Amino acid sequence: MLAQFCTVFYLSTDLCNLSLCFFADLTDQFFIFKHPMKEEEVNRCQIQEWYPRFKSASIKTVIHELPESFIDYLLDDSGPFVLPLSISENDALPNRIHKPEDEEDYTISSDNESEQISQPPPSFPELESQINESIKTLGGAIFPKLNWSSPKDSAWISPNASLKCTSFSEVTLLLKSSDSLVHDLCHAYDSCTDCNIHRPARFFLALRKWYPSLHPEMEFRVFIRNHVLVGISQREVTGFYPILAEKKPVLESLIKDFYMEKLRMIFESESYTFDVYVRTDDVVKLLDFNPWCEVTLPLLFTWAELESDQLSQEPEFRIVESQCGVRPGLKTAVPYDYLDTSEGSGWDQFLRNADEELRRQTRSAGG
Repeated sequence: MLAQFCTVFYLSTDLCNLSLCFFADLTDQFFIFKHPMKEEEVNRCQIQEWYPRFKSASIKTVIHELPESFIDYLLDDSGPFVLPLSISENDALPNRIHKPEDEEDYTISSDNESEQISQPPPSFPELESQINESIKTLGGAIFPKLNWSSPKDSAWISPNASLKCTSFSEVTLLLKSSDSLVHDLCHAYDSCTDCNIHRPARFFLALRKWYPSLHPEMEFRVFIRNHVLVGISQREVTGFYPILAEKKPVLESLIKDFYMEKLRMIFESESYTFDVYVRTDDVVKLLDFNPWCEVTLPLLFTWAELESDQLSQEPEFRIVESQCGVRPGLKTAVPYDYLDTSEGSGWDQFLRNADEELRRQTRSAGG
């Protein structure tokens, strides 16, 4: 996909942050869960499964089943990056995506000869019409989500640098540019111990109403283990928000009450996570469910902590307490495959320096 060619990996300028996150994430990478993941638990977290039941507690959403031809288009990397031919004039990024008559032919080499083949862009007129109509009913702006995931890693390519979409073309641009959606499309059941399938039989696109007034610091991830709330984490861990420290007791109470009243013993899985948003009027809205496995980010926790008996007895609500606690995000993360941490690699010295910087900052913070 386009994102794999265009992504630029940045290193955090805060050595303290990178050191903390790298070693915490490395520990989780090799963590073995006590609870084996099952196919039915993964299926319950699909938005088309849970949204109809919890609609009144969530945000307004319209869900469309996607044709298999559209899934094939999203996965196709064999040719140039093109958006589907639109039946309207609302093409996303019209100056960067050429019309068919402007597209240059590309060459495909065969054993005997090379020939230029002009491939027309695909077209999904019925799906486009349905999605554009749904966007209108949702107020003219939405953010997209497949069965489990949103294309958060491709927000950089959007005209507004966010997941906000106002047309089918903009939705398609985000989906086609996303690498993270490959999980939904090809690897959704990789963590399951009771099945050997890799993808669901059907894919769905959820169009979720866009609220421009949402504050990212008011989104939280809640961890449920054996029907017990064991932890709450600030969802947006790439920023420090002083207001969270002030409102922490109130927020914790609101979120715990929401779980007890709306979800406990209603959502069938014993262990899972869910994301919520707390509005300014203290109303809690359900955003998502996630399976209890390594593909779900533990954020300010580690999975080892979340599976420990200590948190079952004394659940914690964790927020970023200072600038030093800010975690790297997508643009600052370094994939493990790109790291050689052996002695003499350069990264070994970098991480030693990061540890020293962390100790220095800790001593300074302690006075």
